[in-house]
Amino acid sequence: MTLDSLIARGQIVQGHQPWPRIIVDVGTWSLATDELTQGTLSLFGLWAAEKTVHMALLEANTIAVLSLNCAGGSFPSVGQFHASAIRLERTIRDLFGLVPRQAPDMRPWLDHGRWDAQPQLALDNAGYTFLPVEGEDLHQIPVGPVHAGIIEPGHFRFTASGETIVRLEERLGYVHKGIESLMTGASLERAAELACHTSGDSAIAYGIAFARAVEAATGISPPPRAVYLRALMAEFERIANHLGDFGAICNDASFTLMHAHCGVLRERVLRAAHVAFGHRLMMNCIVPGGVACDITRDGSTLVRDCVAEIKRRLPALVEIYEDTASLQDRTVGTGILKPELAQRFAAGGYVGRASARNFDARRDLAYAPYDTLTFEVPVQDAGDVDARVAIRVREIEQSLKLIEQILANLPVSALHVDVPQRASEGIAVAEGFRGDVLAWVRMNSDGTVARCHLRDPSWFQWPLLEVVVEGNIVADFPLCNKSFNCSYSGHDL
Repeated sequence: MTLDSLIARGQIVQGHQPWPRIIVDVGTWSLATDELTQGTLSLFGLWAAEKTVHMALLEANTIAVLSLNCAGGSFPSVGQFHASAIRLERTIRDLFGLVPRQAPDMRPWLDHGRWDAQPQLALDNAGYTFLPVEGEDLHQIPVGPVHAGIIEPGHFRFTASGETIVRLEERLGYVHKGIESLMTGASLERAAELACHTSGDSAIAYGIAFARAVEAATGISPPPRAVYLRALMAEFERIANHLGDFGAICNDASFTLMHAHCGVLRERVLRAAHVAFGHRLMMNCIVPGGVACDITRDGSTLVRDCVAEIKRRLPALVEIYEDTASLQDRTVGTGILKPELAQRFAAGGYVGRASARNFDARRDLAYAPYDTLTFEVPVQDAGDVDARVAIRVREIEQSLKLIEQILANLPVSALHVDVPQRASEGIAVAEGFRGDVLAWVRMNSDGTVARCHLRDPSWFQWPLLEVVVEGNIVADFPLCNKSFNCSYSGHDL
């Protein structure tokens, strides 16, 4: 059954832009779940608002949102047939008390048993039991949630046979900060700030996704110059993060030289961003209706110089990486994600593209200005750490070309248009460095946010990390983990 067929079975909600939202019954919800199981549709998001659950579905370059009223406070589990929905359903239960019927995992996810402020969230979360593992000569290695490095908290429970990983189970949620609750009733300005602070390394991606969702809901278009500046910031953010990951992956294989060189280049990008837009991570630069600041003259020069330096130095770093046998021995064939799993979980970004999932929101859900720019989407099928490194390198190269095009064709126009106050709904996607960031927003008639949901690509990547480490040695987990580099903060909301 196609997405259009599912849409025809429900009641279309008026004013939801640019893709439809449909109120459906339990039968249609179950039919959609069947299509997910068969692989004809991809799960793009699953969240709740009051007593309703919403499921975003992707088919080729089309998205639709199915909405089901939870009569009696429950709904048919999607996760019982489609594994990528399991953690999202556990989150819905934690945040809204809505119970997924026949769900394969009813343990809490974000709630660590310390929520007592709201009765509907006071679930029985006093204990947490990790999944059992049976076999001879097995031992467990608990890691975290506090780690040795300056990273966010997450618990990893390894079961190993000698040095070989038999199972990894993650427990996250330690940095839950109530983003969606804080969004409710917030002014547009405050909500935009919250969006870009959801995951600090993806401030621009979240800012663009939220702004575009508001703009779709209210029927406005940002000025041309603002659209180009958004893309410039997004590509600069992508380069900074890919350079950081390239070096960090090598560092986890004890090849510190690459870490140092990539760290220098990443610092160049961050300093140029600070001069160009007033903040190293470009936070609060994206606002609904446009951008909050123009690029400075000195910043424009620094960006061009930075692009030239990376173009000059990156090939030599790639050559070192590829010609260092001891490094290749650690990355090639390590942490393989099979293409069928990447497709089933709709894994975005370099995780999916290194495993043959040829999807990029900039191209496949084309939005301005990418619909007028020339770029390639690199794809490989090896699915190992090395492939995820290679995708990052190729994406850096494409981002450099995009920045040159943007600067050469930067329009002259206003930076911002006013956002009208009207009750409306909108949905949008932005391609961040990790993959597709989804934003859904419902606006009140007074211009405040009634409800907002932000979905990080890490929701569909974290579970796959558990799969790819199986059969690898414990010492290779840092390589696998860094090659995924999933977000804690964006995932924990």
